Amino acid sequence: MNHVLCGLAANTALPPELVDRLIAVADADIASDLAGRADLSRAQAVALCSRVQESGVRLAHEGRLTAADVDPETQPDTALALLDEGAGNPEWGRLLAADPVVERREKPAACSGLPSDVVKTLAADWDVRIVAELARWTTPDVATGLAGHPHAEVRRAVAGNEATPPAVLAALISGEGPPPAQRCLVCDREKTPFTHDPQCARLDCELPPGASCDGSHESTVHDMRHAALRNPATPTEAVVAFVDHPSMLLRRALAERPDLPPEVSRRFAVDPVPGVRADLAENPAIDDALMRALADDQGHDVRFRLAHNPNVPLDVLIHLAATTRLGAALPPRIATASAAEVEELARSTEPAVRMLLAGRRDLPAGIRDALAGDPDAKVLKSIAPHPGLSEAQLRAMVHRHKVRVLAKVATNPDAPGALLEDLTRHEPPVQKAFREVARHRRATPQALLACLTDAQARRIAAGHPALPPPAIVELLTDDDWQVVEAAAGNPSLPRAVMLDLVP
Repeated sequence: MNHVLCGLAANTALPPELVDRLIAVADADIASDLAGRADLSRAQAVALCSRVQESGVRLAHEGRLTAADVDPETQPDTALALLDEGAGNPEWGRLLAADPVVERREKPAACSGLPSDVVKTLAADWDVRIVAELARWTTPDVATGLAGHPHAEVRRAVAGNEATPPAVLAALISGEGPPPAQRCLVCDREKTPFTHDPQCARLDCELPPGASCDGSHESTVHDMRHAALRNPATPTEAVVAFVDHPSMLLRRALAERPDLPPEVSRRFAVDPVPGVRADLAENPAIDDALMRALADDQGHDVRFRLAHNPNVPLDVLIHLAATTRLGAALPPRIATASAAEVEELARSTEPAVRMLLAGRRDLPAGIRDALAGDPDAKVLKSIAPHPGLSEAQLRAMVHRHKVRVLAKVATNPDAPGALLEDLTRHEPPVQKAFREVARHRRATPQALLACLTDAQARRIAAGHPALPPPAIVELLTDDDWQVVEAAAGNPSLPRAVMLDLVP
Protein backbone atom coordinates (compact mmCIF):
# COMPACT_ATOMS: atom_id res chain seq x y z
CA MET A 1 0.00 0.00 0.00
CA ASN A 2 1.31 3.45 -0.94
CA HIS A 3 0.34 5.47 2.12
CA VAL A 4 1.49 8.77 0.62
CA LEU A 5 -0.82 8.39 -2.37
CA CYS A 6 -3.67 7.18 -0.16
CA GLY A 7 -3.29 10.31 1.95
CA LEU A 8 -3.14 12.53 -1.12
CA ALA A 9 -6.27 10.89 -2.49
CA ALA A 10 -8.17 12.19 0.54
CA ASN A 11 -6.47 15.62 0.60
CA THR A 12 -9.16 18.30 0.18
CA ALA A 13 -6.63 20.70 -1.34
CA LEU A 14 -5.54 18.32 -4.10
CA PRO A 15 -5.82 20.12 -7.49
CA PRO A 16 -8.30 18.56 -9.98
CA GLU A 17 -5.52 17.64 -12.43
CA LEU A 18 -3.80 15.61 -9.72
CA VAL A 19 -7.08 13.85 -8.94
CA ASP A 20 -7.13 12.75 -12.59
CA ARG A 21 -3.52 11.57 -12.37
CA LEU A 22 -4.26 9.59 -9.22
CA ILE A 23 -7.26 7.95 -10.88
CA ALA A 24 -4.98 6.82 -13.70
CA VAL A 25 -2.66 4.98 -11.29
CA ALA A 26 -5.15 4.04 -8.57
CA ASP A 27 -5.22 0.64 -6.93
CA ALA A 28 -8.02 -0.55 -4.61
CA ASP A 29 -6.64 1.35 -1.60
CA ILE A 30 -6.15 4.66 -3.40
CA ALA A 31 -9.52 4.27 -5.12
CA SER A 32 -11.23 3.83 -1.75
CA ASP A 33 -10.01 7.29 -0.66
CA LEU A 34 -10.71 8.90 -4.02
CA ALA A 35 -14.28 7.60 -3.97
CA GLY A 36 -14.96 9.56 -0.80
CA ARG A 37 -13.91 12.93 -2.23
CA ALA A 38 -16.68 15.54 -2.13
CA ASP A 39 -15.35 17.27 -5.25
CA LEU A 40 -15.27 14.17 -7.46
CA SER A 41 -17.07 14.87 -10.73
CA ARG A 42 -19.32 12.35 -12.42
CA ALA A 43 -16.76 11.90 -15.20
CA GLN A 44 -14.04 11.22 -12.64
CA ALA A 45 -16.30 8.79 -10.79
CA VAL A 46 -17.00 6.86 -13.99
CA ALA A 47 -13.28 6.79 -14.82
CA LEU A 48 -12.41 5.59 -11.32
CA CYS A 49 -15.04 2.86 -11.43
CA SER A 50 -13.68 1.76 -14.81
CA ARG A 51 -10.13 1.68 -13.43
CA VAL A 52 -10.96 -0.06 -10.11
CA GLN A 53 -14.29 -1.86 -10.28
CA GLU A 54 -14.40 -2.41 -6.51
CA SER A 55 -14.69 1.36 -6.00
CA GLY A 56 -18.09 1.32 -7.70
CA VAL A 57 -19.90 0.25 -4.54
CA ARG A 58 -18.74 3.26 -2.53
CA LEU A 59 -19.22 5.60 -5.48
CA ALA A 60 -22.79 4.37 -5.78
CA HIS A 61 -23.46 4.88 -2.08
CA GLU A 62 -21.87 8.35 -2.27
CA GLY A 63 -24.27 9.31 -5.08
CA ARG A 64 -21.50 9.70 -7.69
CA LEU A 65 -22.95 7.23 -10.19
CA THR A 66 -26.27 6.87 -11.95
CA ALA A 67 -27.96 3.86 -13.47
CA ALA A 68 -26.71 4.95 -16.90
CA ASP A 69 -23.10 4.58 -15.70
CA VAL A 70 -23.41 0.94 -14.64
CA ASP A 71 -23.64 -2.35 -16.51
CA PRO A 72 -25.31 -4.85 -14.16
CA GLU A 73 -23.81 -7.83 -16.01
CA THR A 74 -20.18 -6.74 -15.57
CA GLN A 75 -20.65 -4.63 -12.42
CA PRO A 76 -23.20 -6.56 -10.36
CA ASP A 77 -21.96 -5.29 -6.98
CA THR A 78 -22.19 -1.65 -8.08
CA ALA A 79 -25.64 -2.31 -9.52
CA LEU A 80 -26.70 -3.78 -6.18
CA ALA A 81 -25.38 -0.71 -4.35
CA LEU A 82 -27.43 1.57 -6.63
CA LEU A 83 -30.50 -0.57 -6.04
CA ASP A 84 -29.89 -0.33 -2.31
CA GLU A 85 -29.80 3.48 -2.63
CA GLY A 86 -33.01 3.49 -4.65
CA ALA A 87 -31.12 4.86 -7.68
CA GLY A 88 -30.84 1.67 -9.72
CA ASN A 89 -33.02 0.25 -12.44
CA PRO A 90 -35.64 -2.05 -10.89
CA GLU A 91 -35.37 -4.21 -14.02
CA TRP A 92 -31.87 -5.18 -12.91
CA GLY A 93 -33.56 -7.33 -10.29
CA ARG A 94 -34.41 -9.95 -12.92
CA LEU A 95 -30.74 -10.37 -13.79
CA LEU A 96 -29.45 -10.26 -10.24
CA ALA A 97 -32.13 -12.61 -8.90
CA ALA A 98 -30.71 -15.27 -11.22
CA ASP A 99 -27.06 -14.65 -10.30
CA PRO A 100 -25.31 -17.91 -9.31
CA VAL A 101 -23.54 -16.11 -6.42
CA VAL A 102 -25.78 -16.41 -3.34
CA GLU A 103 -24.62 -13.11 -1.81
CA ARG A 104 -25.65 -11.25 -4.95
CA ARG A 105 -29.12 -12.75 -4.89
CA GLU A 106 -29.41 -11.93 -1.21
CA LYS A 107 -28.81 -8.20 -1.63
CA PRO A 108 -31.66 -7.43 -4.06
CA ALA A 109 -33.98 -9.29 -1.70
CA ALA A 110 -33.54 -6.36 0.71
CA CYS A 111 -34.35 -3.73 -1.93
CA SER A 112 -37.73 -2.07 -2.34
CA GLY A 113 -39.58 -1.42 -5.58
CA LEU A 114 -38.64 -4.66 -7.30
CA PRO A 115 -41.00 -5.96 -10.03
CA SER A 116 -43.51 -8.51 -8.72
CA ASP A 117 -42.06 -11.34 -10.81
CA VAL A 118 -38.62 -10.71 -9.28
CA VAL A 119 -40.11 -10.83 -5.79
CA LYS A 120 -41.81 -14.11 -6.69
CA THR A 121 -38.51 -15.51 -7.96
CA LEU A 122 -36.70 -14.53 -4.78
CA ALA A 123 -39.47 -15.95 -2.60
CA ALA A 124 -39.07 -19.31 -4.34
CA ASP A 125 -35.25 -19.37 -4.16
CA TRP A 126 -33.73 -22.73 -3.18
CA ASP A 127 -31.44 -21.02 -0.64
CA VAL A 128 -33.31 -20.14 2.55
CA ARG A 129 -31.02 -17.16 3.18
CA ILE A 130 -32.42 -15.41 0.12
CA VAL A 131 -36.03 -16.00 1.16
CA ALA A 132 -35.32 -14.92 4.74
CA GLU A 133 -33.71 -11.69 3.54
CA LEU A 134 -36.76 -10.97 1.41
CA ALA A 135 -39.05 -11.73 4.36
CA ARG A 136 -37.13 -9.32 6.59
CA TRP A 137 -37.82 -6.27 4.39
CA THR A 138 -40.76 -7.05 2.15
CA THR A 139 -44.28 -5.63 1.90
CA PRO A 140 -47.23 -6.68 4.10
CA ASP A 141 -48.76 -8.91 1.42
CA VAL A 142 -45.56 -10.82 0.72
CA ALA A 143 -44.75 -11.10 4.44
CA THR A 144 -48.20 -12.59 5.02
CA GLY A 145 -47.54 -15.24 2.39
CA LEU A 146 -44.10 -16.08 3.77
CA ALA A 147 -45.40 -16.42 7.35
CA GLY A 148 -46.46 -19.95 6.44
CA HIS A 149 -43.15 -20.87 4.79
CA PRO A 150 -42.04 -24.41 5.67
CA HIS A 151 -38.65 -23.16 6.90
CA ALA A 152 -38.55 -21.71 10.42
CA GLU A 153 -35.76 -19.27 9.50
CA VAL A 154 -38.07 -17.50 7.05
CA ARG A 155 -40.80 -17.21 9.71
CA ARG A 156 -38.23 -15.76 12.07
CA ALA A 157 -37.45 -13.06 9.50
CA VAL A 158 -41.16 -12.33 8.98
CA ALA A 159 -41.51 -11.84 12.75
CA GLY A 160 -38.92 -9.06 12.71
CA ASN A 161 -40.41 -7.19 9.74
CA GLU A 162 -42.30 -4.12 10.98
CA ALA A 163 -44.43 -4.21 7.82
CA THR A 164 -45.85 -7.61 8.76
CA PRO A 165 -49.56 -7.22 9.63
CA PRO A 166 -50.25 -7.34 13.40
CA ALA A 167 -52.64 -10.30 13.06
CA VAL A 168 -49.94 -12.32 11.31
CA LEU A 169 -47.39 -11.50 14.03
CA ALA A 170 -49.86 -12.51 16.73
CA ALA A 171 -50.50 -15.82 14.97
CA LEU A 172 -46.79 -16.53 14.61
CA ILE A 173 -45.95 -16.19 18.30
CA SER A 174 -49.11 -17.89 19.57
CA GLY A 175 -48.61 -20.95 17.39
CA GLU A 176 -52.26 -20.81 16.38
CA GLY A 177 -51.60 -19.65 12.83
CA PRO A 178 -49.92 -21.63 10.03
CA PRO A 179 -48.98 -25.31 10.45
CA PRO A 180 -45.67 -25.96 12.26
CA ALA A 181 -42.49 -25.36 10.27
CA GLN A 182 -40.92 -28.43 8.68
CA ARG A 183 -37.27 -27.42 8.77
CA CYS A 184 -34.75 -25.12 10.47
CA LEU A 185 -31.05 -24.39 10.03
CA VAL A 186 -30.18 -26.96 12.70
CA CYS A 187 -31.99 -29.96 11.25
CA ASP A 188 -30.85 -28.88 7.76
CA ARG A 189 -27.31 -29.67 8.87
CA GLU A 190 -27.49 -32.15 11.75
CA LYS A 191 -29.31 -35.30 12.74
CA THR A 192 -31.81 -34.49 15.48
CA PRO A 193 -32.03 -34.25 18.40
CA PHE A 194 -29.02 -31.92 18.34
CA THR A 195 -27.71 -29.09 20.53
CA HIS A 196 -24.81 -27.04 19.25
CA ASP A 197 -21.88 -26.90 21.64
CA PRO A 198 -21.14 -23.22 22.45
CA GLN A 199 -17.44 -24.16 22.40
CA CYS A 200 -17.68 -25.91 19.02
CA ALA A 201 -14.26 -26.09 17.39
CA ARG A 202 -15.40 -27.07 13.89
CA LEU A 203 -14.13 -24.49 11.40
CA ASP A 204 -16.91 -25.24 8.91
CA CYS A 205 -19.74 -24.86 11.44
CA GLU A 206 -22.08 -21.90 10.87
CA LEU A 207 -24.66 -22.64 13.56
CA PRO A 208 -24.94 -20.06 16.37
CA PRO A 209 -23.92 -21.14 19.89
CA GLY A 210 -26.66 -23.07 21.66
CA ALA A 211 -28.76 -23.65 18.52
CA SER A 212 -30.87 -26.77 19.00
CA CYS A 213 -33.57 -28.87 17.39
CA ASP A 214 -35.41 -31.91 18.68
CA GLY A 215 -37.82 -31.88 15.76
CA SER A 216 -39.73 -28.82 16.97
CA HIS A 217 -37.03 -26.32 15.81
CA GLU A 218 -37.05 -24.89 19.34
CA SER A 219 -34.10 -22.47 19.12
CA THR A 220 -35.39 -20.89 15.91
CA VAL A 221 -38.93 -20.67 17.28
CA HIS A 222 -37.49 -18.96 20.35
CA ASP A 223 -35.63 -16.47 18.14
CA MET A 224 -38.81 -15.89 16.11
CA ARG A 225 -40.71 -15.01 19.27
CA HIS A 226 -37.89 -12.74 20.40
CA ALA A 227 -38.04 -10.87 17.08
CA ALA A 228 -41.82 -10.53 17.33
CA LEU A 229 -41.68 -9.25 20.91
CA ARG A 230 -39.24 -6.55 19.83
CA ASN A 231 -41.38 -5.69 16.79
CA PRO A 232 -43.56 -2.64 17.61
CA ALA A 233 -46.19 -3.91 15.17
CA THR A 234 -46.91 -6.98 17.31
CA PRO A 235 -50.18 -6.37 19.23
CA THR A 236 -49.95 -5.77 22.97
CA GLU A 237 -52.52 -8.45 23.75
CA ALA A 238 -50.33 -11.00 21.96
CA VAL A 239 -47.12 -10.18 23.80
CA VAL A 240 -48.35 -9.99 27.40
CA ALA A 241 -48.75 -13.77 27.44
CA PHE A 242 -44.95 -13.97 27.74
CA VAL A 243 -44.70 -12.08 31.03
CA ASP A 244 -43.92 -15.30 32.95
CA HIS A 245 -42.03 -17.07 30.18
CA PRO A 246 -38.99 -19.02 31.47
CA SER A 247 -36.74 -17.38 28.84
CA MET A 248 -34.97 -14.37 30.29
CA LEU A 249 -34.33 -13.04 26.76
CA LEU A 250 -38.03 -13.02 25.95
CA ARG A 251 -38.89 -11.28 29.22
CA ARG A 252 -36.21 -8.67 28.54
CA ALA A 253 -37.58 -8.00 25.06
CA LEU A 254 -41.04 -7.59 26.54
CA ALA A 255 -39.82 -5.28 29.32
CA GLU A 256 -38.53 -2.81 26.71
CA ARG A 257 -41.88 -2.34 24.98
CA PRO A 258 -43.53 1.08 25.35
CA ASP A 259 -47.04 -0.42 25.32
CA LEU A 260 -46.73 -2.48 28.51
CA PRO A 261 -49.88 -2.50 30.67
CA PRO A 262 -49.17 -1.27 34.24
CA GLU A 263 -49.83 -4.68 35.77
CA VAL A 264 -47.18 -6.28 33.52
CA SER A 265 -44.67 -3.57 34.38
CA ARG A 266 -45.21 -4.17 38.09
CA ARG A 267 -44.52 -7.87 37.68
CA PHE A 268 -41.30 -7.17 35.84
CA ALA A 269 -40.22 -4.79 38.63
CA VAL A 270 -39.81 -7.83 40.90
CA ASP A 271 -38.36 -10.15 38.25
CA PRO A 272 -35.50 -12.25 39.71
CA VAL A 273 -33.21 -11.34 36.79
CA PRO A 274 -31.57 -7.88 37.19
CA GLY A 275 -31.34 -7.49 33.42
CA VAL A 276 -35.12 -7.62 33.08
CA ARG A 277 -35.54 -4.99 35.78
CA ALA A 278 -32.85 -2.84 34.14
CA ASP A 279 -34.59 -2.94 30.75
CA LEU A 280 -37.82 -2.00 32.48
CA ALA A 281 -36.14 0.85 34.35
CA GLU A 282 -35.13 2.57 31.10
CA ASN A 283 -38.59 2.15 29.56
CA PRO A 284 -40.09 5.67 29.20
CA ALA A 285 -43.62 4.23 29.52
CA ILE A 286 -43.41 3.17 33.17
CA ASP A 287 -45.07 5.43 35.73
CA ASP A 288 -43.51 7.57 38.48
CA ALA A 289 -44.47 5.18 41.25
CA LEU A 290 -42.62 2.33 39.60
CA MET A 291 -39.57 4.52 38.96
CA ARG A 292 -39.45 5.47 42.63
CA ALA A 293 -39.57 1.82 43.60
CA LEU A 294 -36.80 0.92 41.14
CA ALA A 295 -34.61 3.74 42.48
CA ASP A 296 -33.93 1.58 45.54
CA ASP A 297 -33.24 -1.59 43.54
CA GLN A 298 -30.02 -3.31 44.61
CA GLY A 299 -28.91 -3.87 41.00
CA HIS A 300 -26.46 -1.18 39.85
CA ASP A 301 -27.54 -1.53 36.21
CA VAL A 302 -31.16 -1.03 37.26
CA ARG A 303 -30.38 2.29 38.93
CA PHE A 304 -28.00 3.33 36.14
CA ARG A 305 -30.57 2.65 33.43
CA LEU A 306 -33.28 4.37 35.46
CA ALA A 307 -31.13 7.49 35.65
CA HIS A 308 -31.07 7.56 31.85
CA ASN A 309 -34.82 7.18 31.52
CA PRO A 310 -35.98 10.42 29.84
CA ASN A 311 -39.04 10.60 32.11
CA VAL A 312 -37.42 9.92 35.47
CA PRO A 313 -38.59 12.44 38.11
CA LEU A 314 -35.91 14.99 38.82
CA ASP A 315 -35.81 14.29 42.56
CA VAL A 316 -35.34 10.60 41.82
CA LEU A 317 -32.46 11.41 39.47
CA ILE A 318 -30.84 13.58 42.14
CA HIS A 319 -31.11 10.67 44.60
CA LEU A 320 -29.58 8.31 42.02
CA ALA A 321 -26.69 10.66 41.28
CA ALA A 322 -25.78 10.69 44.97
CA THR A 323 -25.94 6.91 45.39
CA THR A 324 -24.97 5.44 42.00
CA ARG A 325 -21.97 5.84 39.72
CA LEU A 326 -23.56 7.31 36.60
CA GLY A 327 -20.44 8.26 34.66
CA ALA A 328 -20.09 11.52 32.77
CA ALA A 329 -22.73 10.91 30.07
CA LEU A 330 -25.51 13.50 30.10
CA PRO A 331 -28.81 11.90 31.20
CA PRO A 332 -31.75 12.86 28.95
CA ARG A 333 -33.68 14.27 31.92
CA ILE A 334 -30.83 16.70 32.65
CA ALA A 335 -30.63 17.68 28.97
CA THR A 336 -34.32 18.65 28.95
CA ALA A 337 -34.46 20.28 32.38
CA SER A 338 -36.33 23.60 32.49
CA ALA A 339 -34.67 26.89 33.41
CA ALA A 340 -36.00 26.65 36.97
CA GLU A 341 -34.79 23.04 37.28
CA VAL A 342 -31.35 24.03 35.99
CA GLU A 343 -31.08 26.61 38.77
CA GLU A 344 -32.16 24.00 41.33
CA LEU A 345 -29.55 21.53 40.08
CA ALA A 346 -26.82 24.17 40.13
CA ARG A 347 -27.52 24.83 43.83
CA SER A 348 -27.31 21.14 44.76
CA THR A 349 -24.93 20.30 47.58
CA GLU A 350 -24.11 17.00 45.86
CA PRO A 351 -21.08 17.34 43.52
CA ALA A 352 -22.28 14.45 41.34
CA VAL A 353 -25.48 16.36 40.55
CA ARG A 354 -23.55 19.52 39.65
CA MET A 355 -21.23 17.42 37.50
CA LEU A 356 -24.16 16.05 35.50
CA LEU A 357 -25.60 19.51 34.98
CA ALA A 358 -22.18 20.78 33.88
CA GLY A 359 -22.36 18.27 31.03
CA ARG A 360 -24.88 20.51 29.26
CA ARG A 361 -23.44 22.87 26.64
CA ASP A 362 -26.25 25.43 26.67
CA LEU A 363 -26.13 26.70 30.23
CA PRO A 364 -26.90 30.35 31.05
CA ALA A 365 -23.71 32.38 31.46
CA GLY A 366 -24.25 32.91 35.18
CA ILE A 367 -24.66 29.22 35.97
CA ARG A 368 -21.81 28.28 33.62
CA ASP A 369 -19.47 30.72 35.38
CA ALA A 370 -20.56 29.53 38.83
CA LEU A 371 -19.80 25.93 37.88
CA ALA A 372 -16.46 27.01 36.41
CA GLY A 373 -15.50 28.13 39.91
CA ASP A 374 -16.72 24.95 41.61
CA PRO A 375 -14.29 23.49 44.18
CA ASP A 376 -14.86 19.90 42.99
CA ALA A 377 -12.59 18.62 40.19
CA LYS A 378 -15.31 16.35 38.79
CA VAL A 379 -17.52 19.37 38.19
CA LEU A 380 -14.67 21.28 36.55
CA LYS A 381 -13.84 18.40 34.21
CA SER A 382 -17.47 18.38 33.13
CA ILE A 383 -17.80 22.16 32.63
CA ALA A 384 -14.35 22.75 31.11
CA PRO A 385 -15.44 22.02 27.48
CA HIS A 386 -18.39 24.47 27.75
CA PRO A 387 -18.28 27.25 25.11
CA GLY A 388 -17.95 30.80 26.34
CA LEU A 389 -15.48 30.29 29.16
CA SER A 390 -12.71 32.88 29.29
CA GLU A 391 -8.99 32.18 29.17
CA ALA A 392 -8.72 33.32 32.79
CA GLN A 393 -11.38 30.83 33.90
CA LEU A 394 -9.68 27.98 32.05
CA ARG A 395 -6.27 28.87 33.45
CA ALA A 396 -7.73 29.03 36.95
CA MET A 397 -9.04 25.47 36.57
CA VAL A 398 -5.58 24.24 35.57
CA HIS A 399 -3.95 26.18 38.42
CA ARG A 400 -6.27 24.62 41.02
CA HIS A 401 -6.50 21.04 39.81
CA LYS A 402 -3.63 20.67 37.32
CA VAL A 403 -3.42 17.24 35.64
CA ARG A 404 -6.93 16.27 36.73
CA VAL A 405 -8.54 18.84 34.41
CA LEU A 406 -5.79 19.51 31.85
CA ALA A 407 -7.11 17.32 29.03
CA LYS A 408 -10.68 18.59 29.43
CA VAL A 409 -9.52 22.21 29.34
CA ALA A 410 -7.76 21.40 26.05
CA THR A 411 -11.11 20.40 24.53
CA ASN A 412 -12.70 23.81 25.14
CA PRO A 413 -13.53 25.23 21.69
CA ASP A 414 -12.66 28.78 22.81
CA ALA A 415 -9.29 27.94 24.36
CA PRO A 416 -6.77 30.40 22.85
CA GLY A 417 -3.59 29.27 21.17
CA ALA A 418 -1.37 30.60 23.94
CA LEU A 419 -3.18 28.48 26.51
CA LEU A 420 -2.91 25.41 24.30
CA GLU A 421 0.83 25.97 24.01
CA ASP A 422 1.10 26.17 27.80
CA LEU A 423 -0.85 22.94 28.20
CA THR A 424 1.68 21.10 26.03
CA ARG A 425 4.49 22.43 28.26
CA HIS A 426 2.89 21.37 31.53
CA GLU A 427 4.97 19.29 33.94
CA PRO A 428 4.25 16.52 34.38
CA PRO A 429 2.92 16.12 30.82
CA VAL A 430 -0.58 14.76 30.22
CA GLN A 431 -0.57 12.55 27.11
CA LYS A 432 -4.30 12.85 26.50
CA ALA A 433 -3.95 16.64 26.49
CA PHE A 434 -1.52 16.39 23.57
CA ARG A 435 -4.14 14.50 21.56
CA GLU A 436 -6.81 17.09 22.36
CA VAL A 437 -4.53 19.98 21.44
CA ALA A 438 -3.55 18.23 18.20
CA ARG A 439 -7.17 18.25 16.99
CA HIS A 440 -8.04 21.72 18.31
CA ARG A 441 -9.00 24.27 15.64
CA ARG A 442 -7.03 27.00 17.46
CA ALA A 443 -3.84 25.03 17.92
CA THR A 444 -0.77 27.09 17.01
CA PRO A 445 2.22 25.82 15.02
CA GLN A 446 4.27 25.73 18.24
CA ALA A 447 1.62 23.71 20.07
CA LEU A 448 1.35 21.25 17.19
CA LEU A 449 5.12 20.78 17.00
CA ALA A 450 5.04 19.88 20.69
CA CYS A 451 2.29 17.35 20.00
CA LEU A 452 4.57 15.51 17.58
CA THR A 453 6.49 14.17 20.58
CA ASP A 454 3.52 11.96 21.56
CA ALA A 455 2.99 8.90 19.35
CA GLN A 456 -0.81 9.10 19.27
CA ALA A 457 -1.02 12.88 19.07
CA ARG A 458 1.53 12.79 16.24
CA ARG A 459 -0.98 10.98 14.01
CA ILE A 460 -3.55 13.71 14.62
CA ALA A 461 -1.19 16.69 14.44
CA ALA A 462 0.25 15.50 11.14
CA GLY A 463 -3.06 16.34 9.47
CA HIS A 464 -3.65 19.71 11.17
CA PRO A 465 -3.55 22.57 8.62
CA ALA A 466 -1.72 24.85 11.08
CA LEU A 467 1.30 22.53 11.23
CA PRO A 468 4.27 24.25 9.52
CA PRO A 469 4.76 22.95 5.94
CA PRO A 470 8.39 21.84 6.49
CA ALA A 471 7.20 19.62 9.35
CA ILE A 472 4.44 18.18 7.17
CA VAL A 473 6.93 17.32 4.42
CA GLU A 474 9.28 15.70 6.93
CA LEU A 475 6.45 13.51 8.26
CA LEU A 476 5.92 12.02 4.78
CA THR A 477 8.82 9.67 5.58
CA ASP A 478 7.75 8.85 9.15
CA ASP A 479 7.99 5.26 10.36
CA ASP A 480 4.28 5.28 11.31
CA TRP A 481 2.08 4.79 8.23
CA GLN A 482 -0.82 6.59 9.91
CA VAL A 483 1.37 9.67 10.35
CA VAL A 484 2.40 9.44 6.67
CA GLU A 485 -1.21 9.27 5.46
CA ALA A 486 -2.26 12.14 7.71
CA ALA A 487 0.62 14.31 6.48
CA ALA A 488 -0.11 13.53 2.83
CA GLY A 489 -3.75 14.40 3.45
CA ASN A 490 -2.88 17.73 5.13
CA PRO A 491 -4.35 20.57 3.03
CA SER A 492 -1.32 22.73 3.93
CA LEU A 493 1.05 20.36 2.13
CA PRO A 494 2.74 22.56 -0.49
CA ARG A 495 1.33 22.20 -4.02
CA ALA A 496 4.80 21.71 -5.46
CA VAL A 497 5.34 18.73 -3.17
CA MET A 498 2.01 17.26 -4.26
CA LEU A 499 3.07 17.55 -7.90
CA ASP A 500 6.31 15.72 -7.16
CA LEU A 501 4.54 12.93 -5.25
CA VAL A 502 1.92 11.99 -7.86
CA PRO A 503 3.27 9.85 -10.71
